Amino acid sequence: MTTTTPHAQTAQPAVSARNLSKTYGMGEATVHALNNVSVDFEQGKFTAIMGPSGSGKSTLMQTIATLDTPDPNPATSIRIGGTELFGLKDNALTEFRREHIGFIFQAFNLVPTLTAGQNIDLPLGLAGKKPDQQWRDYLVKTLGLETRLDHRPEQLSGGQQQRVAIVRALLARPEVVFADEPTGNLDSNSGAEVLRLLRAAATDHAQTILMVTHDASAASYADRVVFIKDGMVAGEMIEPTYDAVLGAMAQLEGR
Repeated sequence: MTTTTPHAQTAQPAVSARNLSKTYGMGEATVHALNNVSVDFEQGKFTAIMGPSGSGKSTLMQTIATLDTPDPNPATSIRIGGTELFGLKDNALTEFRREHIGFIFQAFNLVPTLTAGQNIDLPLGLAGKKPDQQWRDYLVKTLGLETRLDHRPEQLSGGQQQRVAIVRALLARPEVVFADEPTGNLDSNSGAEVLRLLRAAATDHAQTILMVTHDASAASYADRVVFIKDGMVAGEMIEPTYDAVLGAMAQLEGR
């Protein structure tokens, strides 16, 4: 496939993973979802992770985000902001995620008995903190939720629930945001708003964005695309365009 060669880091990366492997099953049913993957992500950059179905892209993100555990290996390392996360106890990991990481996943994970506004404020409330009201208002307005904050999840469309989850993820201004198909449940206009918001989070607020996507259009908003195939890094692309990403994916998929 035609991609740029991996570029040298000019400073300590915001996210660094070394020697990640992940195996599911046993015997003939063994699946090697990740195969000794090492990859860095720069601070303040928006990176898309792409690959064919079953390539390991979601497993890579979930493992780096400490939501899944890699296979035991003394050479394995997962660092975010200089903190080594591999091997941390569950309580320490939970606290670190709350303070430093935002999550946007396909499952909205909204509390059904709370309103949209209460769901947005919940993580900060659990941490004993209050939101920056101006930032909260900006996020809510940008994603068109001003009139929906008093509604419970069952009263919202899937796209509206996704937007609530996105505001919740960004509200604390986390250093790193992990997004798994964040536009998958949105129409094209709402999806574009979300991608512009993630783009601005990186450019204007120095947040590091890692996004798994199958959509070449979504990937074109990123600074960089990391391509995964058969559980390994197959290449990367800097300053991706829609057409270039389509071509690279066609090569990966053998089309």
